[in-house]
Amino acid sequence: MAHCEQVLTADRRVDAVLTRMRALDTTLPARDGVAVFNRVYLAVTEAVDRHIDGGLFPDARAASTLDVRFAERYLAAVDAAEDGRRPPACWRPLFQFRRHPGVRPLQFALAGINAHIGHDLALAVVDTCRTLGCEPVDLEDEFDRVGDLLVSLEERVRDELMPAPDLFRIADPLTHLVGSWSLERARDASWAAARALWALRRLPDVAGEFTERLDAAAGFAGRMLLTPLPD
Repeated sequence: MAHCEQVLTADRRVDAVLTRMRALDTTLPARDGVAVFNRVYLAVTEAVDRHIDGGLFPDARAASTLDVRFAERYLAAVDAAEDGRRPPACWRPLFQFRRHPGVRPLQFALAGINAHIGHDLALAVVDTCRTLGCEPVDLEDEFDRVGDLLVSLEERVRDELMPAPDLFRIADPLTHLVGSWSLERARDASWAAARALWALRRLPDVAGEFTERLDAAAGFAGRMLLTPLPD
């Protein structure tokens, strides 16, 4: 009975984060950089939810908890920006450049994915381990399946948001820029970071410094992805 109640609680929290992202989708201007990423992430979260409901994750409770902990970090960054507080460094470029006319939708989408994978995902794994009382290795299947969904969605996003083939003047620098970043490499680095943070959990000072460096590195990559391009 307790296990069923925990699964139901996780399901309700998935519903809560989906509701919040759908509300952002209806209130933010379509061209806003945060709105562009939010649409991408909403599609990911809906896909994860469908896979959980369809029994495609080995451990539905672990998958739901990881999904929620992951989403909560993005929504916390949104809340910080809305309240006039500083979001984590990984998210600052997206909020700073969200209305820049020289930044393309694909750049906004990838910058948000970079922040979320390059920083938030590792911390979400650690959050989930603490919540469930497990080790990162116990979440590896769920981590990999969520990562596979992200990779497939990134491919679709690149196809949908890349400028038309005849716009070579724009597409050439954009192609070079976005080609410098790989979600698969970022996902692998995030898993290694999660394992390192878990190993450092009894050394809070070292873990804190490691997290700060992870945050700063993701922020630097995000700033590069958001380089304004000529019209």
